[in-house]
Amino acid sequence: MTVTYTAQVNTSRRISNFLRLLFRWRGSIYKLVWVDLVIYLILYILLALIYRLLMNESTQRIFEMIVYYCCKHGSMIPLAFVLGFYVTIVMNRWWEQYTCIPWPDTIAILISSYIMGFDDRARAMRRTVMRYVCLCQVIVFTMISPQVKKRFPTYTQIMEAGLLLESEKAIIEVLDTAFPHYPKHWMPIVWAASIVIRARRENKIRDDFAVKTIIDELNRFRGFCGFLLYYDWVSVPLVYTQVVTLAVYTFFVFSIIGQQWTINNECQVSNHVNQYFPFLTILQFFFFMGWLKVAESLINPFGEDDDDFELNWMIDRNLTTSYLIVDEMHQEHPELLKDQYWDEVFPNELPYADESQRQAPPEASTAKLDLPKPTIVSVDHKNREESHSSSFTVNFDELIEQRHRERRARMRSRFLNMRSTHTRTSPSGGYTVTILRPPSLLSTHDEQDELDEMVEENSGESHI
Repeated sequence: MTVTYTAQVNTSRRISNFLRLLFRWRGSIYKLVWVDLVIYLILYILLALIYRLLMNESTQRIFEMIVYYCCKHGSMIPLAFVLGFYVTIVMNRWWEQYTCIPWPDTIAILISSYIMGFDDRARAMRRTVMRYVCLCQVIVFTMISPQVKKRFPTYTQIMEAGLLLESEKAIIEVLDTAFPHYPKHWMPIVWAASIVIRARRENKIRDDFAVKTIIDELNRFRGFCGFLLYYDWVSVPLVYTQVVTLAVYTFFVFSIIGQQWTINNECQVSNHVNQYFPFLTILQFFFFMGWLKVAESLINPFGEDDDDFELNWMIDRNLTTSYLIVDEMHQEHPELLKDQYWDEVFPNELPYADESQRQAPPEASTAKLDLPKPTIVSVDHKNREESHSSSFTVNFDELIEQRHRERRARMRSRFLNMRSTHTRTSPSGGYTVTILRPPSLLSTHDEQDELDEMVEENSGESHI
């Protein structure tokens, strides 16, 4: 399971919290590197003993030339750049794989909310849909994780765990025989969608929008399971992994030779420390090889390393939580009561167990900004009056009154345009022909008075 240390570094102290983490073994860099470090030290010491004890003077001279060459040109390998870029890719991939792990909680809440009924059939529908969702996840986990595969090596163990029935196992095995080269993780999702459609037909689900919402969430869950398979199928390109591995190991092969202490070494100045123990060389190996081991550990987070994801715990948790949501807590909630702030509507401040922990509200970044005081320019009163008289002024009252007059004129114009002229075709009173007048433009007071007289005359004629 992933090694967590968040509780140890939740608050920064004077002495770094990270120093305490250096003494942990599980999931540590020491656990990953110590074997390679021991091999490196053995080879380094063995080569040093051969040089000092078994070589004659001429052979030592040749060896010193090789040491000089390795020391001089070993830095040509761009190890830091290649390794750093590779670890960045692996770290991003590691976190993206975790975010692709689907959780059935959303589907369980939708199923509990939309599939109504307390009878056995409605209950069986809810529980079966969630069992199929968890079964889809288990099938995918068995395809990508050795730890889950060891727990469920065949469908028989999945059936014994209660995630699969005998009839469902027979269907999957028949399709595995007919189509052996294709994964069948999507089959439980298809079964779950069919149950949702059946629930709609039986009016267990009230509307089609609920059906669409559940189906969309089922497809989203299936999509995340598919992404996990894609990450398993498509890894970081092999050529890049080979380049990084060759760069690291080649660099340290050169380092074993190039960092040797020699009697006449033109490459290393004041090389007396390496005569006894190569401290900096060991640290260099520890850091670079540890970097490579980190990438090696995180490139597949579904394995059995200390920092790999605990998928078996996820399987147990998801099935238990799903059944709890859709069955035990189906349409259940605590008693509805008035809350503590019912009369106050909302609280001004929430209490603290320790009032000394209360903090002041955050301030805006410009709250305490020192601004220069504005300069007041004195202007002569007479000059202000002259500038005021010369400037253009607008009387807003007259402007508003003008707008009202124009509006009244438009209203009268519309009234006249909507009035119809009645022309009788016979004394006996047959039908009338309606002739719309063309729009008129009246805006002055005189024309408005004429319109008023016309309206009165037309109304009098209509009465006659």
